Amino acid sequence: MAVDHYLSVEELLHDLQDVVRIDSDSVSVLDPDAFRNGRIDRLVYSSVFGEDAVQDASRWLVRAASADLDAWTASIHELYMAAGRNEYANVTTPAINLRGMTYDLARTVFQAAHNTGTKQVIFELARSEMGYTEQRPAEYATDILAAAIKESWTGPVFIQGDHYQANAKRYQNDTAAEIGAVRDLISEAVRAGYGNIDIDSSTLVDLSFPTIREQQRLNYVHTAELTEAVRLAEFPGSTVSVGGEIGEVGKSNSTVEELTAFVDGYIEELARRGSDLGRDLVGMSKVSVQTGTSHGGIMLEDGSIKEVSVDFATLQDLSRAAKDAYEIGGAVQHGASTLPEEAFNKFAEANAVEVHLATAFQNMIYDSEHFPDDLRDEIYAHLAEAHAGERKPEQTDSQFMYTTRKQGFGPFKQQFWNLPEDTKSAILGELRPRFELIFRELNVAGNGHLVDTHITRVDTPIPAPKSLR
Repeated sequence: MAVDHYLSVEELLHDLQDVVRIDSDSVSVLDPDAFRNGRIDRLVYSSVFGEDAVQDASRWLVRAASADLDAWTASIHELYMAAGRNEYANVTTPAINLRGMTYDLARTVFQAAHNTGTKQVIFELARSEMGYTEQRPAEYATDILAAAIKESWTGPVFIQGDHYQANAKRYQNDTAAEIGAVRDLISEAVRAGYGNIDIDSSTLVDLSFPTIREQQRLNYVHTAELTEAVRLAEFPGSTVSVGGEIGEVGKSNSTVEELTAFVDGYIEELARRGSDLGRDLVGMSKVSVQTGTSHGGIMLEDGSIKEVSVDFATLQDLSRAAKDAYEIGGAVQHGASTLPEEAFNKFAEANAVEVHLATAFQNMIYDSEHFPDDLRDEIYAHLAEAHAGERKPEQTDSQFMYTTRKQGFGPFKQQFWNLPEDTKSAILGELRPRFELIFRELNVAGNGHLVDTHITRVDTPIPAPKSLR
């Protein structure tokens, strides 16, 4: 069902005149119930599909209002550093990539968090996902904060840039331009309210060198360079959580020796950069590793998903090495959402600090019996034509669609958003129990006191757009 959106800033302000008060660069929500029960839906829809001035006004109002209603963007850095000091253990933060139906899915995550006493959950989007989902940081952050408002969430909201990655081919063609593009994206994300950035230069690891230190050199040099970019972009008083990565997901498993070579080199390079600036630069809080998974899972010819064997012993060793040697939060696991339910508690047992989850939720949307057949057929027909060149000769139709359908979320964003409410409710009702199960298995359920203890609120300046001045 289509949501009415604001056609002008004047219409927006008139509709909100008895609900919020705008004072220069701040907002006071005068009637929270009225704001949640209608206005927020129009604002978030306008922030995505409205004209430029309406988009800017809507995004600013959502962000400023969320802070006034005590749902504030935050960094998870201090919590992870507490894990590095062994002040808590065996609790693994779920980091969830929302590729489509973002506002509705985020609402469902907040509902599941409420139901399980969970406060330790990250909403994230990768650099590559931004393209095919057509979501820039400001739009994504607005969707998440609007969902927090709608669901009466209070406390920190963790939003993360996932895999802010240097593309190896573009890097070879123009190193400065590729690294510069990642720097620019970091600044854009931090301004939008992202408190957490995962830097991924592991694509530049070169195994042709004889020593592990040499193999990891480009990785740690550029991770330090981009950490510097984060520190220069972050707001005064805040410390954005930064993650590094030592091995591409889907490739060979990481080793403690690789982690040590990468982090040692990173620390030295970051210190050098800090010395040049005349200041200390805070380093990373976690390291992403590879222990047997792949992004999205692999569909076999019979339509089933290939079983994955995660090396939890290696994951535990890597997490222990990160904590013991460097007092950072620990190891991060990617590509885990398609694992069987019984596997998730093993991440907490292995003391992984974070696990990234995406494709299983996408699959549950597309494969739901409640998903409209005509919309699915329309999306698949578009993908078959628009992405025909990506199809591998040996792929079945099902395998091709499985690997490609994530790219349907952007072109059909408005159709997803305008699904009938009863259809969306039925689909999301299937997802909520899955989120709740994952929160319990990762041991974040019932452990909200960890966030209360270690996360300090930092309010950042949010200048109002010209259209509201």
